[in-house]
Amino acid sequence: MSNFLIIGGGVIGMMTALQLADAGQNITLIERGTCGKEASWAGGGIVSPLYPWRYGEPVSQLSRWSEGVYPTLALRLLEETGIDPEYRQKGLLYLNVYDDEAALHWARQLGKPLERVNAEFVRHKEPEAAAPQGSALWMPTLGSVRNPRLGQALRARLAAMPNVTLMEHCSVQGMIQRQGRVVGVATSRGEQWAEQFIVCGGAWTAQLLEEVNVRLPVRPVKGQMIAYQAPPGLVQRVVLKDGRYVIPRSDGLLLVGSTLEEAGFDTTTDEEALASLKRSAENIIPALANYPVAHHWAGLRPGSPAGIPFIGALPDHPNVFVNAGHYRNGLVLAPASTHLLVDLVLGRKPLMDPTPYRLTAERLA
Repeated sequence: MSNFLIIGGGVIGMMTALQLADAGQNITLIERGTCGKEASWAGGGIVSPLYPWRYGEPVSQLSRWSEGVYPTLALRLLEETGIDPEYRQKGLLYLNVYDDEAALHWARQLGKPLERVNAEFVRHKEPEAAAPQGSALWMPTLGSVRNPRLGQALRARLAAMPNVTLMEHCSVQGMIQRQGRVVGVATSRGEQWAEQFIVCGGAWTAQLLEEVNVRLPVRPVKGQMIAYQAPPGLVQRVVLKDGRYVIPRSDGLLLVGSTLEEAGFDTTTDEEALASLKRSAENIIPALANYPVAHHWAGLRPGSPAGIPFIGALPDHPNVFVNAGHYRNGLVLAPASTHLLVDLVLGRKPLMDPTPYRLTAERLA
């Protein structure tokens, strides 16, 4: 029997398993598909909320801590697995920012490098980017990671650790309770037992918790994205405009996203979204009109009130923990949110005040 059983093999679940394994615990991780193939794979990989100054402190403090972890984490995983998560710190250009004064005030308060720049500066940094019609901002410290490869690297590392058991293509069918306490889960591969349980099911977390009569306000929010295969170097850094973005990879792949759709658990793509994303891409980088769309896909974000994740134990089941509801910022917040949860389950001094993330009656209402 494992010390911990983790349900969900996305970035949140895998980072939780890695930290618990580093702390000497025995972990079983159950994933209904292949680890790292749902929302963790489908996103863009920007290591920051799109407009960080528009978020409240609970999201911001997780983001600030996580941002500093990714360079070291990427190097660690490369050395341990040979898989490069491709962390790139090339900065981000914000075009047409309507609340630039609020952005600059936020940056000054935190000591973040953020400056207002003109069209000539934008042209120098990204010659193919469209000239801004409004205010433009430059954040030189922002990074991005190639999230599918981050998932591959995390999975490879966990698979090599003797105290971690990965159970992929294994669906959880229910929770087993005895005298009001969760003692195991029923799965498509038999019953699995553990001392403590951590639910990291992303958009599916609310469904999983219905088994223990918990109504978690986490819902699926669909996001469609496209990618172009362009010559390497056509775009060097992330460019954001009017809520849409272009993210470059080292091999010339350019990701463009994303839509926000309340469509339940539907992950189909459609021509309307494709046309909208193409317009946004060419509005940001006009040269993309010369290249065909190479990929088009959709993922499901775990939407939650104000985008604040639920991190902590269930009020009526103290050995069942949750880490879910990160909305658009699962990868962004993953290092801090998983560290905080592991602090709580191991009884360590918490990384930060856990109060805003607790599963209280008020938040579950």
